Amino acid sequence: MRKILIVVDMQNDFIDGSLGTPEAAAIVEKVKEKIRAYDPGDIVATMDTHSADYLQTQEGRNLPVEHCIRGTAGWQIREDIRELLAGSRIIEKPTFGSVQMAEEMKEIFQQEKGEVAFEVIGLCTDICVVSNALLLKAMMPEAEIAVDAACCAGVSPRLHEAALDTMRSCQINVV
Repeated sequence: MRKILIVVDMQNDFIDGSLGTPEAAAIVEKVKEKIRAYDPGDIVATMDTHSADYLQTQEGRNLPVEHCIRGTAGWQIREDIRELLAGSRIIEKPTFGSVQMAEEMKEIFQQEKGEVAFEVIGLCTDICVVSNALLLKAMMPEAEIAVDAACCAGVSPRLHEAALDTMRSCQINVV
């Protein structure tokens, strides 16, 4: 069975930038190990991507911290992770979940006649990781979808655990 790794938003702003946390910084080495375990052609990475008018958007009004503004250092995938993603698919997304990524994964799932499993890792567990994992599950209810909790970090440890519980409730395998 083919396995595809989804690396969610391992960008500077979420690791040690404007929305960084010690927990996010702590998973970097584990994320790198996980990426090394996959063929680059079986890895898809997402990038949270906003424009200069971010604070005028609904998200910006609810989370008034500029982050992941296209072209800034904070928007970039952390350099040591980006190097490991050479040859992988990278998808920019304007919001928490990437419909484009989920649609592309569904197409692969259909082409492979269901013989593909997905593993999701990254940041932040309680916002973008859970959003993308649930999109995948909604679009492919019969797909095997897993989240590696050791390769994820939330806005806080409490919210990280709450998101993991939510995913478990929706039949996503949390390892």
